[in-house]
Amino acid sequence: MGKGQGQPGKSAAKLASRGKGRPTASEAGVGRDALIDAARALLQELPPSQVTSTAIARKANADPALVRYYFGNRENLLFEVAKQIGEESNRPLPPGDPLALLEDMIRGTFRFTRSAKHMQRLMIEELDSASSPEVREKMREWNRSPVSNYARILEFDDEGELREFDPFFMYLAVVGISDFFVSGAPLIELLAPSGTTKEELAKSYEDFVVRLITDGVRKR
Repeated sequence: MGKGQGQPGKSAAKLASRGKGRPTASEAGVGRDALIDAARALLQELPPSQVTSTAIARKANADPALVRYYFGNRENLLFEVAKQIGEESNRPLPPGDPLALLEDMIRGTFRFTRSAKHMQRLMIEELDSASSPEVREKMREWNRSPVSNYARILEFDDEGELREFDPFFMYLAVVGISDFFVSGAPLIELLAPSGTTKEELAKSYEDFVVRLITDGVRKR
């Protein structure tokens, strides 16, 4: 009798452990997208190291077990956040005016940075050193997409309007320039003209960078 009753007990405990959080998800309406939204919101406030599974679950009013249930681990969840935010800028470019496409790429990177101000740091500090080879490979492929788009801009330049540039270096430069407005916030706030709002400054900075790069690659 002890043996017969013991097995169901173990099985029930195992199922309870594996399924922990699912009733919470059902009752509270917390699903996969809610966890992505919670992680994305936290990345606006905190460095990636502090965006833990527990913090994400708390933000979504869910059980931390849901992170494992939907994504397997925190790394996969954070990759999905990065993928979702950058999806628009990572789409293959349609043929068009090369200078206009270059401007769109630059502004898309700025939008990406604004969408989650710690996203660039997330990719560099967290996902690039992820323990999962699968996540690292996904991230590698995902970052190759904008490099390919910069290469396509040169391919579309049938009339020779642009100077040659290295697509990889252009990607690195635009990411670095846009990210510094976030990572360099203390210096920017120290030097910003009196009476200028952060939103006004961000817009002016983005416009300046667009002119700087497009004028720099345009043939005179």
